[in-house]
Amino acid sequence: MNSKKRILIAPLDWGLGHASRCIPIARVLEKEGFEVIFATSGRPLELLIKEFPKNDFIKLEGYNITYPKNGQMVMSMLSQLFKIWKSIRKEHIQLQQIIDDYDIDGVISDNRYGLYSKKVPCVFMTHQLKIQSPIFYETLQNINFKYIHKFDECWVPDSNTHYLSGQLSNAKNTPFKCRYVGALSRFEKLEKTENLDILAIISGPEPQRSIFEELLKKQLIASKLKALLVLGKTEENKVEKIGSLKLVSHLSAKSLNQQMVNADVVISRSGYSTVMDIAKLHKKAIFVPTPGQTEQLYLAKYFYDKNMAFAMHQNELDIQHAFQKAENLSPLTSDNFEVDWYDLLSLFKSE
Repeated sequence: MNSKKRILIAPLDWGLGHASRCIPIARVLEKEGFEVIFATSGRPLELLIKEFPKNDFIKLEGYNITYPKNGQMVMSMLSQLFKIWKSIRKEHIQLQQIIDDYDIDGVISDNRYGLYSKKVPCVFMTHQLKIQSPIFYETLQNINFKYIHKFDECWVPDSNTHYLSGQLSNAKNTPFKCRYVGALSRFEKLEKTENLDILAIISGPEPQRSIFEELLKKQLIASKLKALLVLGKTEENKVEKIGSLKLVSHLSAKSLNQQMVNADVVISRSGYSTVMDIAKLHKKAIFVPTPGQTEQLYLAKYFYDKNMAFAMHQNELDIQHAFQKAENLSPLTSDNFEVDWYDLLSLFKSE
Protein backbone atom coordinates (compact mmCIF):
# COMPACT_ATOMS: atom_id res chain seq x y z
CA MET A 1 0.00 0.00 0.00
CA ASN A 2 1.32 3.45 -0.94
CA SER A 3 2.20 5.49 2.19
CA LYS A 4 2.62 8.81 0.37
CA LYS A 5 -0.33 10.99 -0.43
CA ARG A 6 -0.83 11.38 -4.16
CA ILE A 7 -1.51 14.77 -5.70
CA LEU A 8 -2.69 15.12 -9.28
CA ILE A 9 -1.36 18.22 -11.06
CA ALA A 10 -3.22 19.03 -14.26
CA PRO A 11 -2.20 22.10 -16.30
CA LEU A 12 -4.15 23.38 -19.28
CA ASP A 13 -2.47 22.52 -22.57
CA TRP A 14 -2.60 26.00 -24.17
CA GLY A 15 1.11 26.69 -24.67
CA LEU A 16 3.77 25.70 -22.16
CA GLY A 17 3.18 28.36 -19.51
CA HIS A 18 0.60 26.52 -17.40
CA ALA A 19 2.82 23.44 -17.26
CA SER A 20 6.02 25.39 -16.53
CA ARG A 21 4.58 27.20 -13.52
CA CYS A 22 3.40 23.87 -12.12
CA ILE A 23 7.01 22.65 -11.98
CA PRO A 24 7.98 24.53 -8.78
CA ILE A 25 4.76 23.34 -7.12
CA ALA A 26 5.51 19.73 -8.05
CA ARG A 27 9.07 19.99 -6.72
CA VAL A 28 7.87 21.38 -3.38
CA LEU A 29 5.20 18.67 -3.09
CA GLU A 30 7.82 15.97 -3.61
CA LYS A 31 10.15 17.62 -1.11
CA GLU A 32 7.30 17.62 1.42
CA GLY A 33 6.75 13.89 0.95
CA PHE A 34 3.90 13.80 -1.56
CA GLU A 35 3.82 11.75 -4.73
CA VAL A 36 2.98 13.79 -7.83
CA ILE A 37 1.06 12.49 -10.85
CA PHE A 38 0.58 14.72 -13.90
CA ALA A 39 -2.37 14.89 -16.28
CA THR A 40 -2.25 16.91 -19.50
CA SER A 41 -1.53 16.47 -23.22
CA GLY A 42 0.52 17.73 -26.17
CA ARG A 43 3.67 19.78 -25.66
CA PRO A 44 2.96 20.44 -21.96
CA LEU A 45 2.95 16.67 -21.46
CA GLU A 46 6.29 16.36 -23.28
CA LEU A 47 7.76 19.18 -21.19
CA LEU A 48 6.74 17.59 -17.90
CA ILE A 49 7.94 14.13 -18.92
CA LYS A 50 11.39 15.60 -19.57
CA GLU A 51 11.43 17.40 -16.23
CA PHE A 52 9.98 14.49 -14.20
CA PRO A 53 10.96 11.29 -16.05
CA LYS A 54 10.25 9.02 -13.06
CA ASN A 55 6.72 10.25 -12.36
CA ASP A 56 3.43 8.82 -13.59
CA PHE A 57 1.55 10.61 -16.36
CA ILE A 58 -2.02 10.53 -17.55
CA LYS A 59 -2.91 11.78 -21.01
CA LEU A 60 -5.83 14.12 -20.46
CA GLU A 61 -7.00 15.85 -23.61
CA GLY A 62 -7.50 19.61 -23.62
CA TYR A 63 -10.36 21.69 -24.93
CA ASN A 64 -9.29 21.35 -28.59
CA ILE A 65 -9.62 25.05 -29.31
CA THR A 66 -8.82 26.30 -32.80
CA TYR A 67 -7.21 29.71 -33.13
CA PRO A 68 -7.78 32.23 -35.93
CA LYS A 69 -5.00 33.37 -38.21
CA ASN A 70 -6.49 36.88 -38.38
CA GLY A 71 -6.21 37.46 -34.63
CA GLN A 72 -9.98 37.75 -34.01
CA MET A 73 -9.60 35.71 -30.84
CA VAL A 74 -12.63 36.91 -28.87
CA MET A 75 -15.24 36.03 -31.48
CA SER A 76 -13.49 32.73 -32.18
CA MET A 77 -13.57 31.76 -28.50
CA LEU A 78 -17.21 32.77 -28.13
CA SER A 79 -18.13 30.60 -31.11
CA GLN A 80 -16.47 27.62 -29.41
CA LEU A 81 -18.07 27.97 -25.97
CA PHE A 82 -20.27 24.91 -26.46
CA LYS A 83 -17.24 22.81 -27.42
CA ILE A 84 -15.37 24.09 -24.36
CA TRP A 85 -18.37 23.25 -22.13
CA LYS A 86 -18.46 19.69 -23.49
CA SER A 87 -14.72 19.28 -22.81
CA ILE A 88 -15.11 20.59 -19.25
CA ARG A 89 -17.96 18.16 -18.62
CA LYS A 90 -15.95 15.28 -20.08
CA GLU A 91 -12.83 15.96 -17.99
CA HIS A 92 -14.97 16.27 -14.85
CA ILE A 93 -16.32 12.77 -15.43
CA GLN A 94 -12.84 11.45 -16.24
CA LEU A 95 -11.43 12.90 -13.03
CA GLN A 96 -13.77 10.88 -10.83
CA GLN A 97 -12.42 7.67 -12.39
CA ILE A 98 -8.81 8.89 -12.22
CA ILE A 99 -9.19 9.56 -8.48
CA ASP A 100 -10.34 5.98 -7.95
CA ASP A 101 -7.89 4.30 -10.33
CA TYR A 102 -4.79 6.16 -9.10
CA ASP A 103 -5.78 6.57 -5.44
CA ILE A 104 -5.55 10.38 -5.70
CA ASP A 105 -5.63 12.40 -2.44
CA GLY A 106 -5.79 15.92 -3.90
CA VAL A 107 -5.97 17.83 -7.17
CA ILE A 108 -4.28 21.01 -8.39
CA SER A 109 -5.89 22.20 -11.60
CA ASP A 110 -4.20 24.99 -13.52
CA ASN A 111 -7.07 26.55 -15.49
CA ARG A 112 -8.88 23.27 -16.17
CA TYR A 113 -12.40 24.03 -15.08
CA GLY A 114 -13.74 20.47 -14.90
CA LEU A 115 -11.23 19.04 -12.42
CA TYR A 116 -13.21 19.41 -9.23
CA SER A 117 -14.57 16.62 -7.04
CA LYS A 118 -16.28 16.00 -3.73
CA LYS A 119 -14.02 13.00 -3.17
CA VAL A 120 -10.77 14.91 -2.46
CA PRO A 121 -9.60 18.52 -1.89
CA CYS A 122 -9.32 20.35 -5.23
CA VAL A 123 -7.50 23.59 -6.01
CA PHE A 124 -8.04 25.79 -9.05
CA MET A 125 -5.01 27.91 -9.95
CA THR A 126 -5.31 31.03 -12.11
CA HIS A 127 -3.96 34.56 -12.36
CA GLN A 128 -6.98 35.69 -14.35
CA LEU A 129 -9.91 36.24 -12.04
CA LYS A 130 -11.09 39.17 -14.15
CA ILE A 131 -11.82 38.01 -17.69
CA GLN A 132 -10.54 40.43 -20.32
CA SER A 133 -13.23 40.63 -22.96
CA PRO A 134 -14.59 43.65 -24.87
CA ILE A 135 -18.02 41.99 -25.18
CA PHE A 136 -20.24 39.85 -22.93
CA TYR A 137 -17.91 40.64 -20.02
CA GLU A 138 -20.43 40.09 -17.21
CA THR A 139 -21.69 36.81 -18.67
CA LEU A 140 -18.19 35.41 -19.09
CA GLN A 141 -17.20 36.64 -15.63
CA ASN A 142 -20.19 34.90 -14.05
CA ILE A 143 -19.34 31.64 -15.85
CA ASN A 144 -15.72 31.94 -14.70
CA PHE A 145 -16.72 32.44 -11.04
CA LYS A 146 -19.39 29.73 -11.20
CA TYR A 147 -16.82 27.07 -12.13
CA ILE A 148 -14.08 28.26 -9.78
CA HIS A 149 -16.61 28.18 -6.93
CA LYS A 150 -16.85 24.38 -7.37
CA PHE A 151 -13.26 24.01 -6.09
CA ASP A 152 -12.17 24.08 -2.44
CA GLU A 153 -9.70 26.91 -2.99
CA CYS A 154 -8.46 29.23 -5.71
CA TRP A 155 -4.71 29.91 -5.80
CA VAL A 156 -3.51 33.11 -7.46
CA PRO A 157 0.22 33.20 -8.37
CA ASP A 158 0.91 36.78 -7.28
CA SER A 159 0.69 38.84 -4.10
CA ASN A 160 -2.39 40.73 -2.98
CA THR A 161 -0.81 43.92 -4.37
CA HIS A 162 -1.30 42.51 -7.90
CA TYR A 163 2.20 43.77 -8.76
CA LEU A 164 2.79 41.41 -11.71
CA SER A 165 -0.76 40.64 -12.78
CA GLY A 166 -2.43 44.03 -12.41
CA GLN A 167 -6.22 43.97 -12.28
CA LEU A 168 -6.31 40.46 -13.77
CA SER A 169 -5.97 38.99 -10.29
CA ASN A 170 -8.15 41.38 -8.31
CA ALA A 171 -10.12 39.05 -6.06
CA LYS A 172 -12.52 41.67 -4.70
CA ASN A 173 -16.04 40.26 -4.31
CA THR A 174 -15.11 36.73 -5.40
CA PRO A 175 -17.70 34.20 -4.13
CA PHE A 176 -15.06 31.61 -3.24
CA LYS A 177 -11.95 31.20 -1.07
CA CYS A 178 -9.08 32.92 -2.85
CA ARG A 179 -5.46 32.79 -1.71
CA TYR A 180 -2.54 34.77 -3.13
CA VAL A 181 0.29 32.26 -3.15
CA GLY A 182 3.10 34.51 -4.43
CA ALA A 183 4.62 34.52 -7.91
CA LEU A 184 5.83 31.16 -9.22
CA SER A 185 8.90 30.42 -11.31
CA ARG A 186 10.93 27.27 -11.95
CA PHE A 187 14.06 29.43 -12.40
CA GLU A 188 16.77 30.64 -10.02
CA LYS A 189 19.35 33.39 -10.15
CA LEU A 190 22.69 32.24 -11.59
CA GLU A 191 25.97 33.70 -12.81
CA LYS A 192 26.37 34.40 -16.53
CA THR A 193 28.26 31.79 -18.54
CA GLU A 194 28.35 33.78 -21.79
CA ASN A 195 27.14 37.07 -23.25
CA LEU A 196 23.97 36.99 -25.33
CA ASP A 197 22.18 40.01 -26.76
CA ILE A 198 18.73 38.45 -27.14
CA LEU A 199 16.97 35.33 -25.96
CA ALA A 200 13.79 34.93 -28.02
CA ILE A 201 11.18 32.44 -26.81
CA ILE A 202 8.36 31.11 -29.00
CA SER A 203 5.24 29.80 -27.30
CA GLY A 204 1.48 29.55 -27.62
CA PRO A 205 -0.99 27.93 -29.99
CA GLU A 206 -0.91 27.64 -33.76
CA PRO A 207 -1.14 29.29 -36.21
CA GLN A 208 0.20 32.36 -34.37
CA ARG A 209 3.16 30.42 -32.92
CA SER A 210 4.57 29.69 -36.41
CA ILE A 211 3.84 33.22 -37.65
CA PHE A 212 5.77 34.64 -34.70
CA GLU A 213 8.62 32.19 -35.31
CA GLU A 214 9.07 33.26 -38.93
CA LEU A 215 8.99 36.96 -38.04
CA LEU A 216 11.57 36.56 -35.30
CA LYS A 217 13.83 34.35 -37.36
CA LYS A 218 13.90 36.77 -40.29
CA GLN A 219 14.49 39.89 -38.20
CA LEU A 220 17.03 38.33 -35.84
CA ILE A 221 19.15 37.17 -38.78
CA ALA A 222 19.02 40.66 -40.31
CA SER A 223 19.85 42.36 -36.99
CA LYS A 224 23.20 40.53 -36.66
CA LEU A 225 22.69 40.60 -32.88
CA LYS A 226 23.94 37.57 -30.99
CA ALA A 227 20.67 35.78 -30.39
CA LEU A 228 19.21 32.44 -29.34
CA LEU A 229 15.75 31.50 -30.62
CA VAL A 230 13.96 28.78 -28.63
CA LEU A 231 11.12 27.33 -30.72
CA GLY A 232 9.15 25.64 -27.93
CA LYS A 233 8.84 22.36 -29.87
CA THR A 234 9.30 19.79 -27.14
CA GLU A 235 8.84 16.91 -29.59
CA GLU A 236 11.88 17.87 -31.70
CA ASN A 237 15.63 18.00 -31.10
CA LYS A 238 16.87 20.51 -33.66
CA VAL A 239 19.87 22.85 -33.46
CA GLU A 240 20.66 25.28 -36.29
CA LYS A 241 23.10 28.16 -36.68
CA ILE A 242 22.47 31.01 -39.14
CA GLY A 243 25.01 33.81 -38.84
CA SER A 244 24.84 35.18 -35.30
CA LEU A 245 21.51 33.45 -34.66
CA LYS A 246 21.24 30.02 -33.05
CA LEU A 247 17.94 28.12 -33.17
CA VAL A 248 17.01 25.25 -30.85
CA SER A 249 13.79 23.27 -30.74
CA HIS A 250 13.58 23.13 -26.97
CA LEU A 251 15.68 23.62 -23.84
CA SER A 252 15.41 21.93 -20.47
CA ALA A 253 14.36 24.16 -17.58
CA LYS A 254 17.97 24.25 -16.38
CA SER A 255 19.34 25.29 -19.78
CA LEU A 256 16.60 27.86 -20.42
CA ASN A 257 17.22 29.28 -16.96
CA GLN A 258 20.91 29.76 -17.80
CA GLN A 259 20.28 31.28 -21.22
CA MET A 260 17.78 33.75 -19.77
CA VAL A 261 20.43 34.81 -17.27
CA ASN A 262 22.97 35.17 -20.10
CA ALA A 263 20.72 37.39 -22.25
CA ASP A 264 20.67 41.18 -22.04
CA VAL A 265 17.09 41.25 -23.31
CA VAL A 266 14.35 38.59 -23.47
CA ILE A 267 11.74 38.78 -26.24
CA SER A 268 8.60 36.68 -25.81
CA ARG A 269 4.84 36.60 -25.67
CA SER A 270 3.39 38.40 -22.67
CA GLY A 271 2.05 35.19 -21.15
CA TYR A 272 1.93 35.43 -17.39
CA SER A 273 4.20 32.45 -16.68
CA THR A 274 6.94 34.00 -18.84
CA VAL A 275 6.38 37.33 -17.06
CA MET A 276 7.03 35.62 -13.72
CA ASP A 277 10.22 33.94 -15.03
CA ILE A 278 11.56 37.25 -16.34
CA ALA A 279 10.73 39.04 -13.08
CA LYS A 280 12.39 36.31 -11.01
CA LEU A 281 15.66 36.79 -12.94
CA HIS A 282 15.42 40.61 -13.15
CA LYS A 283 15.66 40.79 -16.95
CA LYS A 284 14.86 43.48 -19.51
CA ALA A 285 11.99 42.41 -21.73
CA ILE A 286 10.26 42.95 -25.06
CA PHE A 287 6.69 41.65 -25.07
CA VAL A 288 4.84 40.77 -28.28
CA PRO A 289 1.32 39.67 -27.29
CA THR A 290 -0.47 36.99 -29.27
CA PRO A 291 -2.83 38.86 -31.64
CA GLY A 292 -6.34 39.00 -30.22
CA GLN A 293 -5.45 37.33 -26.91
CA THR A 294 -6.92 39.89 -24.54
CA GLU A 295 -5.04 38.77 -21.41
CA GLN A 296 -1.65 39.08 -23.14
CA LEU A 297 -2.63 42.42 -24.67
CA TYR A 298 -3.55 43.66 -21.20
CA LEU A 299 -0.25 42.54 -19.64
CA ALA A 300 1.88 43.95 -22.48
CA LYS A 301 0.18 47.36 -22.14
CA TYR A 302 0.34 47.16 -18.34
CA PHE A 303 4.13 46.75 -18.28
CA TYR A 304 4.68 49.16 -21.19
CA ASP A 305 2.68 51.92 -19.47
CA LYS A 306 4.68 51.44 -16.26
CA ASN A 307 8.02 51.50 -18.16
CA MET A 308 8.72 48.03 -16.82
CA ALA A 309 9.12 46.47 -20.29
CA PHE A 310 8.91 47.42 -23.96
CA ALA A 311 6.01 46.08 -26.02
CA MET A 312 5.02 45.96 -29.67
CA HIS A 313 2.17 44.45 -31.64
CA GLN A 314 3.20 41.50 -33.82
CA ASN A 315 2.32 43.26 -37.09
CA GLU A 316 4.57 46.19 -36.09
CA LEU A 317 7.52 44.11 -34.93
CA ASP A 318 10.88 45.87 -35.36
CA ILE A 319 13.55 44.07 -33.37
CA GLN A 320 16.31 46.65 -33.85
CA HIS A 321 14.07 49.44 -32.54
CA ALA A 322 12.63 47.31 -29.73
CA PHE A 323 16.10 46.17 -28.60
CA GLN A 324 17.32 49.75 -28.31
CA LYS A 325 14.24 50.78 -26.33
CA ALA A 326 14.41 47.77 -24.01
CA GLU A 327 18.10 48.31 -23.26
CA ASN A 328 17.29 51.75 -21.85
CA LEU A 329 14.69 50.40 -19.44
CA SER A 330 15.26 49.04 -15.96
CA PRO A 331 14.89 45.25 -15.57
CA LEU A 332 11.48 43.81 -14.75
CA THR A 333 11.70 42.72 -11.12
CA SER A 334 9.49 41.47 -8.32
CA ASP A 335 9.93 40.39 -4.72
CA ASN A 336 6.66 38.45 -4.67
CA PHE A 337 8.24 34.99 -4.89
CA GLU A 338 8.08 34.10 -1.19
CA VAL A 339 5.55 31.30 -0.81
CA ASP A 340 4.31 29.87 2.49
CA TRP A 341 4.17 26.30 1.26
CA TYR A 342 3.59 24.83 4.71
CA ASP A 343 0.35 26.77 5.03
CA LEU A 344 -0.76 26.13 1.44
CA LEU A 345 -0.18 22.41 1.52
CA SER A 346 -2.08 21.98 4.77
CA LEU A 347 -5.18 21.48 2.61
CA PHE A 348 -3.74 18.14 1.45
CA LYS A 349 -2.08 17.12 4.72
CA SER A 350 -5.23 16.86 6.78
CA GLU A 351 -6.48 13.33 7.34
